[in-house]
This record gives sequence, structure tokens and C-alpha cells, in this order.
Amino acid sequence: MRALTTDLPGVLIIEPVVHGDERGFFFESYHAQKHAALGIPGPFVQDNHSRSIASTIRGLHLQVRRPQGKLVRALQGEIFDVAVDVRLGSPTFGKWVGVTLAADSFRQLYVPAGFAHGFSVLSPWAEVEYKCTEFYDPGDELGVAWDDPELAIGWGVEAPLLSARDQSHPPLHEVLDRLPRFSTVV
Repeated sequence: MRALTTDLPGVLIIEPVVHGDERGFFFESYHAQKHAALGIPGPFVQDNHSRSIASTIRGLHLQVRRPQGKLVRALQGEIFDVAVDVRLGSPTFGKWVGVTLAADSFRQLYVPAGFAHGFSVLSPWAEVEYKCTEFYDPGDELGVAWDDPELAIGWGVEAPLLSARDQSHPPLHEVLDRLPRFSTVV
């Protein structure tokens, strides 16, 4: 297993060792000690699983008082997974990285606490699973507009499908008073 760095410190692409033969494959999708050695602290307390059709965008989501770190992977299909640094005072505030995650590549993306997260579905459908370092708290949730022109995220879909909630999120500059402060601990 190895970790590839991205342009945002703390956001990591994880490539597991996959053992395959004519019967199929086997790999460790999570190993606490190995992931910790790569810089993914845990512990993880909740797993989420979603299925979405092509052109769906889910996000951008975060929790403020109880921020969640997320370890994301595509179980079926292909997604474009996005992490946006929304930590006030961070040298990379407002910057984003996107990574294509596909079931057949086995790659994972680690999105640290303090980052907004979202993804778009590039295949006819996709199933996504992600581990979270904090429990979901609807009262602590905050959303940022998927199409915020200042972020200018290239989602890779032409006619996005969004939930009513994701359609109503404000741009980043309208939620500055609710965002977490940057900490040097990543």
C-alpha cells in the first residue's frame, strides 16, 4: 500500500496492493496500522454507502464543530472525487483537488477534517463507500455550492443531477463566518 500526495497537504490518494488471479482479486481496503503509517489517523466511526446514477453530483458537504475525515472509494463504476480546503487561515484555503476513483483501480482518496467533500458520477451508475472519523450530525452540517464560480470545479458532467439540498448551498464566501480555523495538525 502506498500514498500519493496531492496539491493539498493531507489529501492523499491511497493505492492498495491488489492480489489477483483467474479467480478474482483480494486486497485490504482498510488496515488501521498501515493507513496510520501513511498519515491517515482514524479512528473511523461510521461507514456510508451510496448509489447514484450518471451525472449525479453529491456535495459539497462538511461538518464544522465535529469535522469528519473521510476515506472514499468507488465500489462500482467511476466518480470524480473532490476535496476543497475550507479551513480559514490555511495557505491553501479555497483550493481544490479532484481525483478519478474507479472500482477497477481500487484507489481511495483521504479527505482530512476541515475540507468540504463532494463527487460526481462519471459512469452509468456508481456505488461509493466512505469511512468517517466522526458521526454524522445534521445540526453541524454545512454545504458549499457545487458550482461556486470562485472555486470553478470541473466536475466532468454536462447536465448535473442534484438533490434539492445541494442545489441550495451558498458559495464559499457566504459561509466564511461558520468555517473552521486552520490548524497546523493535518
